[in-house]
This record gives sequence, structure tokens and C-alpha cells, in this order.
Amino acid sequence: MGMGVKVRVWGPYALFSRPEMKVERCSYDVMTPSAARGILEAIYWHPGLRWVIDKIQVNKPIRFTSVRRNEVKSKISASNVLQAYNGADKELYLSTKEEIVQRASLLLCDVEYVIEAHFEMTEQANETDNPGKFKDIMMRRLKRGECYHMPYFGCREFPVHFELCEEETTSCYAVVPEKDLGFMLYDMDYSDPNDIQPMFFRAVMRNGVLDLRDCEVIR
Repeated sequence: MGMGVKVRVWGPYALFSRPEMKVERCSYDVMTPSAARGILEAIYWHPGLRWVIDKIQVNKPIRFTSVRRNEVKSKISASNVLQAYNGADKELYLSTKEEIVQRASLLLCDVEYVIEAHFEMTEQANETDNPGKFKDIMMRRLKRGECYHMPYFGCREFPVHFELCEEETTSCYAVVPEKDLGFMLYDMDYSDPNDIQPMFFRAVMRNGVLDLRDCEVIR
């Protein structure tokens, strides 16, 4: 049994990174289903439920802007951490003066979406859990603006404003019958924790809406 919810999300910037861009980040044209799921999980997560994204409606025009950001080009080695734990004299820090590098990012600007989703009960739900209980909790959290951590559009420096969507909204692409956005990341397959695999789908926006209920997922 699934229980549905509609959430309006918006913000000044977004970056849904394309995995094929290895160094400098470049955003997809619209929010990915995995990013939408992450936003809902930031608002309400419980081991007894699993969020499933049904539709993503694009309310504002797709616009890009380019910025340059300071990043570090390496990360602390896991082997160094293990050796330091075992008593070796290893440095467990990064010198940003030596490691810093400027990289360009192609961002989305002034974004707004409506996420339509439902949740399904999982095997980890206990005897007192039920769909009505979870739906009531989610609705209360949306109305109060509560979240476990601040949701974000792809990167933590791009926070999400969110609210319960109780009124019908119209996409700025409502008059566009079909717009092919190419292959996009759908989500990650966590069925095997030792071999997590990406899943993709052919994103086609019809009248401003990505309908994910019957899309073909490619592994």
C-alpha cells in the first residue's frame, strides 16, 4: 500500500551533477529522482518506509549559470587512518593551502519543482507502524517546516525551501508537449551493499512533468 504526498521545493541554485563529468561539475537540466528522494528523507525518514518518486513537475524555466568554487583535489587516505589507529605516525589532515584548486561548476539557477511521491512499508516496520501513522507525521512536519537536516539541491551549499503543496500549480513548460532530456541518473541500487550500482533512465518531460511511474530503468 502506498501513501501519496505533494511537496513544493524551491531555491536560488541547484547542482545535480552528471556522473560523466569527471573534474568540473555540470548539472542535469532538472532534478534527478534520487535527489528528490533525498529531500523527502531529509524531511522524514524511518526504517519502516521507503520513498518512491512518482512525478517531478518543473515550475520555472531551466536556466544555467557558471561559477568557480574552491575545492580540494584530494582526500585523507583510509589506509593512513588505519595505520594511525594502529599506532603509526601518519598525518590525518589536508593542507588546504597545498591542496586547494579552483574548479568551474555549471549550476541551475532560480529553480522550483513539485515532487509527487508515495511511500511503501518495508520489512523493518514494527507492529505499531502503519501507513496512516507515517502519513500523519509527514504532513505535520511539512506544515511546520520541520526536517532532520536541511535538504539541499545536489550540494549542501544549495539549501532547499519546502512546503506542503495543497494547491494546483502550473509548469512553465505546460504548453510544450514533449522535451527529451536524454539519459539521467535514476537512483542507486543498494540491493548488494558490496556492489552498489547506478541506475539510469531516459528522461522525457511532457507538458513540464517527468512521469517516473512507468519509466524504463537501465542498469
